[in-house]
Amino acid sequence: MDQIEEQILAGTLRVGDRLPGERDLASHLQVSRAAVREAIRSLEAQGVVRSAVGSGKDSGTLVSAMPSEALTRLLRLHVALANFPMEDVVDARVMLERSSATLAARNAAPANLDAMREALNGMDSPGVDQETFNDLDTAFHVAIAEASGNRLVADMTIALRDSMRRPILQALHALGPDWEGVADQLRADHRAIYAAIESGQGETAAELVDQHIRSARAALPIAGTAGAVHSPTPTHSRRPRS
Repeated sequence: MDQIEEQILAGTLRVGDRLPGERDLASHLQVSRAAVREAIRSLEAQGVVRSAVGSGKDSGTLVSAMPSEALTRLLRLHVALANFPMEDVVDARVMLERSSATLAARNAAPANLDAMREALNGMDSPGVDQETFNDLDTAFHVAIAEASGNRLVADMTIALRDSMRRPILQALHALGPDWEGVADQLRADHRAIYAAIESGQGETAAELVDQHIRSARAALPIAGTAGAVHSPTPTHSRRPRS
């Protein structure tokens, strides 16, 4: 795996190149064929290579580009598993989503704006529940990322927002009846962000996204690490320290 990674980083292996056969690799690297098979399986799981049986130009083990979906899935899982401090996740989201909003104001196509509006209209639907609201909230942020025109920024933004999908849903449920008030503020934030993007005001959109993410963090009872949630302490039960 290290040998193949080094060749990819050095540019001697590129997308579409075919790796030598299992026997030749084992001989060249002086390892067993079982070790080669295990390395190839690991690289396939990472989306670095793909293997196909048969004959022809597409057979054998080829170097492949990781699809965006695979990259976002990998990032999303690692964010969820690494238990990053919540403030680190918030800061990372702010940096990425400020960039996405700025670029979206410049590059958004009509289809991108349609996707944003569809999510906004869904969140405004009477009787929308927490789960549907959260899915549409995610879709809105994803639509902004997609509109940026920068694939890597979009993939990282999507992965981070998706990694927070479950903790945010848990937090919305933890709010109880008060969730509607928080939802109203989120709706207003989203509408203002959309208006800035639609009118091409990149700096304004970036500032609004920054404020939105940080105010949502303050309003939602999400615990101190990614993937965790705590229940809010009711205001009436708080007592001053003696």
